[in-house]
Amino acid sequence: MEEKRTSVFENGLIWFGAAVSIAEILTGTYFAPLGFSKGLLAVLIGHVIGCIMLFLAGLIGGKVRKSAMETAKMSFGSKGALLFSVLNIIQLVGWTAIMIYDGALAVNGIFAVGNWIWCIVIGALITLWIMIGIKNLGKVNTVAMTALFILTIVLSFVIFGKGAMQNVTGEGMTFGAAVELSVAMPLSWLPLISDYTREAKEPVKATAVSAITYGIVSCWMYVIGMGAAIFTGESDIAQILVKAGLGVAGLLIIVFSTVTTTFLDAYSAGISSESLSEQINGKWVAVAVTAVGTVGAIFLPLADITDFLYFIGSVFAPMIAIQIADFFVLKNEEETRAFSVQNLIIWLIGFVIYRWLMGVDIVVGNTLPDMIITIILCVVVGKVRKK
Repeated sequence: MEEKRTSVFENGLIWFGAAVSIAEILTGTYFAPLGFSKGLLAVLIGHVIGCIMLFLAGLIGGKVRKSAMETAKMSFGSKGALLFSVLNIIQLVGWTAIMIYDGALAVNGIFAVGNWIWCIVIGALITLWIMIGIKNLGKVNTVAMTALFILTIVLSFVIFGKGAMQNVTGEGMTFGAAVELSVAMPLSWLPLISDYTREAKEPVKATAVSAITYGIVSCWMYVIGMGAAIFTGESDIAQILVKAGLGVAGLLIIVFSTVTTTFLDAYSAGISSESLSEQINGKWVAVAVTAVGTVGAIFLPLADITDFLYFIGSVFAPMIAIQIADFFVLKNEEETRAFSVQNLIIWLIGFVIYRWLMGVDIVVGNTLPDMIITIILCVVVGKVRKK
């Protein structure tokens, strides 16, 4: 039986759904103290950097027809890559909990029946999405995305049509830190994108459409959050929707956007777990991750995710930098050893440099300099070894 491949349009829909999320809107509210023009510039610069990396990561998986964590084995060895599989599963469980927490908190602001009840409802819907499966989601996703698209346009009109620009006070953020916070969202999808592009009929086109769709819609979400804080003086998305008279429609925006985004996290956690052992069934791991995330959303304090975003950057920016250098520059064949000690050491250096750069204010953030340094280091060491 021929394997079913996803179309360019289906890949675009998947990444549209990934970008429409409450977490992205909430992150956008942090940019308000910069003012609209500087905030917008930071959002755009960060997303251009992040989405170029997202495209290159997805292209590797699309070309070799392997999941994100399987492509990591090409650079770090069959056992060395397990470190990233474990770290990826940890970040995906974290994201699942954060998304459910944010979604439940926002929905409860519209229809107050208790945060924990909404956590369970959202968790159950994500489980349903997982059981339907990525290859059968085409029609369901099209309907959900069309509704989200219309409702998000309405939300944009509500925020930018009625409000007047207000001075936003609050803890200031430097421009470089804002760029970094903008890079962080596309960067958090780096260890996932190949899980979807590997299934594409036309990998290069599908990867390009995925990265561009995600980049545009994610910028839009950030701008909605920033605009909400600047134009309405309100950073609680539920209150904005209530004031706009979008009760039920707002509730649908929040629930569906949370489900379509978090589904990708849970599904990819399942795929990552399959790289740990052939005996593992990814679908059931995805269901388990959703259950753990739901429990985490109910019991853990998950209000501020900036440290979590920086942790993801420090782990996965140097990882993908090494993969880019290996695949596109050095054109190395697949690593046959259990561990590529050389690349693991370079990754550790990249990780340390990223953490150090967090204390330095660079106008383009710290991901780009860290990745450039890591790529150069990887290429130099690789060329010296070949000689």
